[in-house]
Amino acid sequence: MTTHTNSRAGAAAENASARAPGGPYVYDLSDGDAGMRALLGGKGAGVAEMRRIGLPVPDGFTVTTAACVAAMEDDGAWPEGLWDEIRTHLAALERRTGRTLGAAERPLLVSVRSGAVVSMPGMMDTVLNLGMSDRAAQGLAAESDDPRFAWDTYRRFVQMYGTVVEGVPGQAFEDELTALKDHRGVRRDTELTADDLRDLVATFRGVVRRSTGHDLPTEPHEQLRRAVDAVFGSWNSPRARVYRELNKIPDDLGTAVNVMQMVFGNKGDTSATGVCFTRNPATGARERYGEFLLDAQGEDVVAGIRTPLRLPQLESVLPGVYTQLLDTMDRLEQHYQDMQDIEFTIDDGTLYLLQVRTGKRTAAAALKVARDLVAEGAIDRRTALRRIDPAQLDQLLHPTLDPDQAPAPLTHGLNASPGAAVGTLVFDADTAAERGGAGEDVVLVRWETTPDDIHGVAAAQGVLTAHGGMTSHAAVVARGMGKPCVAGAGELRIDVLARTVTVGDTVLTEADTITVDGTTGYVYPGALPLVPPQMTDEFSTVLGWADDVRRLGVRANADNGPDAARARELGAEGVGLCRTEHMFMATDRLPVVQRMILADTTEARQAALDELLPMQQADFEEIFTAMTGLPVAVRLIDPPLHEFLPDLVEQSLLVQRLEADGTPGELEQARTLLAHVLRLSEANPMLGTRGVRLSLLYPEIGVMQTRAILRAALAVRGRGLDPRVEIMVPLVGYAEELRRMREIVVATADEELGAAGVADLDYRVGTMIELPRAALTAGEIAEHADFFSFGTNDLTQTTVGISRDDAEGSFLTAYLEAGIVRANPFASLDADGVGELVRIGVERGLRTRPGLETGVCGEHGGDPASIALLDELGLDYVSCSPYRVPVARLAAAQARLDGGPGEE
Repeated sequence: MTTHTNSRAGAAAENASARAPGGPYVYDLSDGDAGMRALLGGKGAGVAEMRRIGLPVPDGFTVTTAACVAAMEDDGAWPEGLWDEIRTHLAALERRTGRTLGAAERPLLVSVRSGAVVSMPGMMDTVLNLGMSDRAAQGLAAESDDPRFAWDTYRRFVQMYGTVVEGVPGQAFEDELTALKDHRGVRRDTELTADDLRDLVATFRGVVRRSTGHDLPTEPHEQLRRAVDAVFGSWNSPRARVYRELNKIPDDLGTAVNVMQMVFGNKGDTSATGVCFTRNPATGARERYGEFLLDAQGEDVVAGIRTPLRLPQLESVLPGVYTQLLDTMDRLEQHYQDMQDIEFTIDDGTLYLLQVRTGKRTAAAALKVARDLVAEGAIDRRTALRRIDPAQLDQLLHPTLDPDQAPAPLTHGLNASPGAAVGTLVFDADTAAERGGAGEDVVLVRWETTPDDIHGVAAAQGVLTAHGGMTSHAAVVARGMGKPCVAGAGELRIDVLARTVTVGDTVLTEADTITVDGTTGYVYPGALPLVPPQMTDEFSTVLGWADDVRRLGVRANADNGPDAARARELGAEGVGLCRTEHMFMATDRLPVVQRMILADTTEARQAALDELLPMQQADFEEIFTAMTGLPVAVRLIDPPLHEFLPDLVEQSLLVQRLEADGTPGELEQARTLLAHVLRLSEANPMLGTRGVRLSLLYPEIGVMQTRAILRAALAVRGRGLDPRVEIMVPLVGYAEELRRMREIVVATADEELGAAGVADLDYRVGTMIELPRAALTAGEIAEHADFFSFGTNDLTQTTVGISRDDAEGSFLTAYLEAGIVRANPFASLDADGVGELVRIGVERGLRTRPGLETGVCGEHGGDPASIALLDELGLDYVSCSPYRVPVARLAAAQARLDGGPGEE
């Protein structure tokens, strides 16, 4: 069996091949291109490619991912010769620029920036202005004739180097900066004088000294070595690990480090820094989208510490540069044939490009960009399908705010990431992760999020910030995760210590609920009603392309008519799993089910079943109606009977309480129920009396359900519809179990069809393969089955020996973090173990019964990585929850193409 690899795993393999011993660890930008992404990282390859095609890029060199990986594999020790290579390339850079790192005359300053193979915006570290010292600052001031610029650059270096390399908390610097501005009576950094900034440098260096016990190093080569090492180390920072886990990025790729000559956006009003997208990353519209700040450096934009200007405003400030930037944006999109995210700096009227990458975008934008690029003739449909992450489609399937029902807003900000979110307020990422992880809906409210907040953003329903723009960290990460975000809501006054946020006269606490609308930028008090999502034309068009390509069928798991109807709207080609026991849990039915379970005689049990039959029939009629013309697989009762009774401990406590103060009648009834609960309780109920075992012990249950299924089908057909009936027997481990159960089903069906005078209603009887023995003896079981449906949830539990309910809250998380297992086997199919049993089951079943239909109805049916494996194994269909159907349709198409989604 071959192993499916997605693009990110493929990148890991490509990167491994780049680690040949003896190869160079450092490349000049002039020696690279876009095809060297695995070695140079996305940033290094992108900058090298821009340089190759003649765009204005600062000079520099890249330390490869191979160097980072080698260091990681040797407990952080650099590979032999790496520092010598860096110094050689630095000397060459100094010769080319006519500058010397950290010199008193014509000083060279450099940026030291990370560059992962797969884009991880904001997750790893950067150091700007490296090489600064007192002598370099004096040299920069003399050369530029602008002391303020020189000391501003110096204070930025101390702050960034102190935070990234020395580990000083960033807030310590911010507090000193705020105190100085308050003392000087100014609001903006740009209002501080050269003398103010010189004093601030001394203050910042004192912060470093107090925090670390030593002075900040002034020798530029020592600064460089330690900065490169810090960027290497940031690959394994908590935030980077969380991001990789969320986005299924391999841990062994490592990061490149890009060392480039500094260009300065902080030289006054003829200088600027910004981020732009060739199309709108929120909507996909073909329009100029971006932000910039005058007299600033790049971190000011993405960190959100100043509210930036919209890109079109650059035309009125620096019209020539604006025209050049627009031309460059067009050129880069045409070159890459995809929407691009570009970082730029304007140094005293001269444009420089610092980075280009495929732009992060919402699901709606991804679909629109894909459709538009195909319509424009830039790419073909197969390329468009490869570029869309199937899991991202989930963003489109959540409710949005009904603008007609919205009251007056509390405040407003920038509509940074679309969609609506309702939740209680939380003011820090740890609380958001804790409460959100426990199932509570929360909205994370921050002055501005930082990369360290990613675990809180992931757990929250939405994000609201007081500062930052459309390209700030909060906006970029929220869009990538599909989280609604309102950024830069300047009226917010956040008191983190008091856990309050104030807007005007309104004070909200962590007990309050708000609604954020990332589509409009409005924020509302309380929980507003949401409306179901509406599918766009782009959604239908792109998924139509997917349907033309895929081989796997896609069905849905649906237990009622509304779910079945919704699944069909989303493209489901039938119901692969209808769980009949879910119908028993309704409040009007549970008492009847309990009477059936507690019955002392067959007659009493049958009476309860007779009462349940029309209820089940009505349910099946709804589902058959919604799925007319498409197959519906109804699973006979599966869980053990005690699941329909009170909990043993709770019932025992009730008896104790009634013994103390209850009436005799209440006590007797409670004791009787407790006795039945005790009788039905099992030490390991998931491997006990359930599934086919239950129906064989109590055949009247299977008879009732079969009658309800057939009567529903006949009623629906009588209304001119076309029910396609499949009856599925769960937890079969022995062929004899299925043979006997099939006899019961067929005999009951013959009675029903005979009584109705119908001879031409087709139905099929099949089984779920969810035990290892069933997979291994599938050839024998297939003698009595018209179809197989692999229940991969239970098959995983019984193959790996892991209880899903227990393991995910205990050792499995530790196993994942330690690398003992590569993925949660309940989220992505275990290819080598469970996948091998599926392969055996399919092959042996088909050998006995050619043409046997095979499908999967576990949670893996909606997981893109699992779908790729199941397509490879030759199954006929997957079945998943209704809202995962679009995901499965696209993933099944990508399984037929050359790998999954990736950055091209």
